[in-house]
Formats: sequence, structure tokens, C-alpha cells
Amino acid sequence: MAGMHQRVPVRLRSVAMSDVGRKRAINEDAFFRDDAMGFYVVADGVGGHNKGEIASRECIEQLHMWVRGAARELEHLLGRCAQGDTEATWDVRGLLENGVKSACYMVYGMAELSPEKRGMSTTCSAMLIGGGFAFAAHVGDSRLYRLRRRSVLQITEDHTLINYKLKHGLITKEEAERSNAKNVITRAVGHKDYVQVDTADVDVAPGDRFLLCTDGLHGYLKSDDEVVELCADDPIDAGAAASIDLANQRGGRDNITAIVVEVEPA
Repeated sequence: MAGMHQRVPVRLRSVAMSDVGRKRAINEDAFFRDDAMGFYVVADGVGGHNKGEIASRECIEQLHMWVRGAARELEHLLGRCAQGDTEATWDVRGLLENGVKSACYMVYGMAELSPEKRGMSTTCSAMLIGGGFAFAAHVGDSRLYRLRRRSVLQITEDHTLINYKLKHGLITKEEAERSNAKNVITRAVGHKDYVQVDTADVDVAPGDRFLLCTDGLHGYLKSDDEVVELCADDPIDAGAAASIDLANQRGGRDNITAIVVEVEPA
């Protein structure tokens, strides 16, 4: 799929790193990357007596199976996207959205069947690159950024209580910075049998890089400029390692996961 890009064929290279951090006993983050498929996911499990790692792993597994099962349909849609068919871009977004909803139903079902897993759920930020676009499907407070010529675009929006209050003018930015409730998420995969999924698409060009990360990293970033410092210039494996190091140096209170994807001319 990665070859079918708008006008300019591209090749994808990625690296992923995950670290338990300095405070947690178990790493409840999970990730998936496949450069041939152009498909990448990070998930941050929450709740249920350390069963978050089951939720995050199951979510990613379900989503991977969903996208793999739709490979032929996606190939057709991404071909249309490459020719400028806007309806096809919406169809790809819808397909990813349904994949996350299906994963949500499965994670919720697992928790319902097993009392010790009750309450487990996970964030999910997924990206599919093809047809000249990066398509995102997102729930929770993991993030997806695009870096282009040292400028940063945050593609996802945090589904957190703090962000909700900020958006609706209920608190100031300064109050948000000081808040102890930064980790309270308003949407999660598996919390109920249904979840509202955000989708987006942005154009992709050779030279672009993408960062998918859990809040164990972005919670320590002071500005978007730090994303540039970490991931824009050095080889991508150095960028991922620097991201993990930065989060640990600043406290490492949570699990830390980063996927860095590089878009090269084919």
C-alpha cells in the first residue's frame, strides 16, 4: 500500500521504542508498526488492576486484523485517493473508524466475560499512510504529530477533562498547567461497548516525519519545538531514543512509547 502515493512515490521507514519508565512496575503501553502496510498504532492501557496491558495489546491486535482484512478494499480506495478522489479519503477514514469501534467492542466484551478484567480500557492512536495522505483514527490522549521542514502539526486532539475545559473556556491555560487531573481521559477503547472515534487526514510528502506517542512522552514536552528538537534532524532511531530519555530524565512517571516514521522518495 505504501507505494500508492499522490504523484510522488514514497518509501516508509520507522522505528518504535517503549519503556516502562521510572515509577511503574508494568508497561501497559503497546504499539504496532508495519512499513509495508504503512500502518502504525500506539495504545496506552488503563485500569482494571494492571490489566491495561491486555486492553492495549488486544486493541492493536484487533485493529491490525481489521486493516489486514480490508487490504484489497484499501488498495482500491488509496488508488482513488492518489487521483484526488475526496470521497475515497472519507471512505478510508470511515474504515479506520469502524476498525477502532470493532476493537472497542472486543475489549469491552473481554472485560465483561472476566471479572478481574472489569474496567480495563485503552487509548488508541492509529495512522495509515497511502494515496498521498496520512489517515488518523484516534481515541484518548495518545498523540500523532507530523513534522515538515521543522514545523509541527498535532493531528490528534486529547480526549481529556482538562482539554475539554480549556476548549470550552472553563479554565485558563495556566490553570490547566497546574492541574492534578491531567490524566483523566473522557474517551477510551473498551470502557463501554461503543466509543466515539476522531478521524483526520493530512497530506504526505517526501521528507515528512511522523511521531506517534503516549502521554508518558508528550506529558513532559514543554512545547511543539521540543518535538522538532527530538525528531526532526537526527536518524529516526536516535529521535525515538532521545524521546524516551527525555521523558525519563523529567520524571518517567508513566510508561513511554514513541514511533517515529520517516517518509522518503521511493
